[in-house]
Amino acid sequence: MATRAKVEAAARELARRDPVLKRMLRDHGVPELHRRGPRRPHFAELARMICYQQLAGRAAAAIHGRFEALFDGSPTAEAVLALPFETLRGVGLSNAKAMSIRDLATKVEEGQVELDRVARLSDDKVVSELVLVRGIGEWTAHMFLMFQLGRLDIWPVLDFGVRSGFAHMYGLAEMPTPKPLVALGDPFRPYRSLVAWWCWRAADTVTPD
Repeated sequence: MATRAKVEAAARELARRDPVLKRMLRDHGVPELHRRGPRRPHFAELARMICYQQLAGRAAAAIHGRFEALFDGSPTAEAVLALPFETLRGVGLSNAKAMSIRDLATKVEEGQVELDRVARLSDDKVVSELVLVRGIGEWTAHMFLMFQLGRLDIWPVLDFGVRSGFAHMYGLAEMPTPKPLVALGDPFRPYRSLVAWWCWRAADTVTPD
């Protein structure tokens, strides 16, 4: 988990390397790679991410709140597997999301997803384990790495906001597709997570034609 001091040092280093990122640091500040409030246990955070997939914030928050209310404390893999599937569906989870959370719990219990030692695994290993879970793809794994584990060199090229923001920041005529964006991010190693965060801020400032 990167400390605030380490993120600040990384932001200053990127600003020294690149005038565009110097401007982004000035205008938007040091990237926030930690979610506000107490950090959830890893299983609980992944379950939250599944709840929020493809839903507006308020609706997702309501469903997630009802899901967490099923448990005495944070949800765990063991506690999820002890619940009838219909109970998960009863809080408003779609069939697909309920199956995803159950599959996550099963794979954690079976040891295919090693959340107890995930902080010691490489970025690629974390991704390769998480995408074994039904409903968890590379994008979700990257968000987990960035915001739950605080990894500094994640480059989510599949993210529309990153692609749009990068084009806006650097004045590109067209938004880059994921494959070229991989190479475009290479100069920013080992701090690409910070650049992604600034891309999101830049995308937020884009006004429609």
